Amino acid sequence: EDEEEEDEEEGGGVRITPQLLKASTGEFALESILLLRLRGRGIAHLGCLGDCANLEWLDLSGNAIAQLGPLAALRSLAVLNLSQNRVASLEPLGSCRNLQSLNLAGNLVSSLQQLRCLTGLRRLESLRLRDPLARLANPLCAAPAYRPALADMFPGLKAIDGERVTGRGSELYRLCRDLDSSLGPGAGTGTEAPRAARPWVEASFWEPPPPRRSSIMEEAYKQFGEVLRECRELSRRADDAIAQAERALSGRPDPNSYVF
Repeated sequence: EDEEEEDEEEGGGVRITPQLLKASTGEFALESILLLRLRGRGIAHLGCLGDCANLEWLDLSGNAIAQLGPLAALRSLAVLNLSQNRVASLEPLGSCRNLQSLNLAGNLVSSLQQLRCLTGLRRLESLRLRDPLARLANPLCAAPAYRPALADMFPGLKAIDGERVTGRGSELYRLCRDLDSSLGPGAGTGTEAPRAARPWVEASFWEPPPPRRSSIMEEAYKQFGEVLRECRELSRRADDAIAQAERALSGRPDPNSYVF
């Protein structure tokens, strides 16, 4: 009966309750929940979610959430996925001082003014309003210059809509673009038929071309190597974090052993 109450629709959608949270995580105390995934659960009311005071990672994507009030209490929250909901007002997120990554793709944000409440989040590095692969966006994304405007409003951002805007990745992109320009267009081919038989290739076709040295190319190789090293380091850190999370989760009791 309690399980049925967790899933019943209240006022047009599911409400987050202590029973739902404990059954989803296996944690007996809400303060012990660090990671929480509630994707596609028909949630419309965040209920007691603010009691998860130590929550660091939260996925609420694919629900029917419009009001974010309880999230204002989550001062430790670093990663938040709210994609594919009904959010227009972001004011409560202004209190999430540790927020680093925020996904708002597929909501109702229609103006930059609605995002000004987030400018005090000094640790915010990644902000997503549009996800082309999932075909999710916000009304604001229809403005052609919304991304440069976001970069001006949030100078600390390193990624907008999943694309890096600062750091070595963007520098490498510009170097590659400059490299393409420096190489120039390829040799054109005529459209007229030859008047006499000719070899399929020029006489010097099989001879290796002389090496070309370009400061742009050398710098591109250098930057590319640095990016690869950064990627390997990030991969190592991610593996360590996953291993740590698996060790922590392996010691937790079976959620099915609790009766609410």
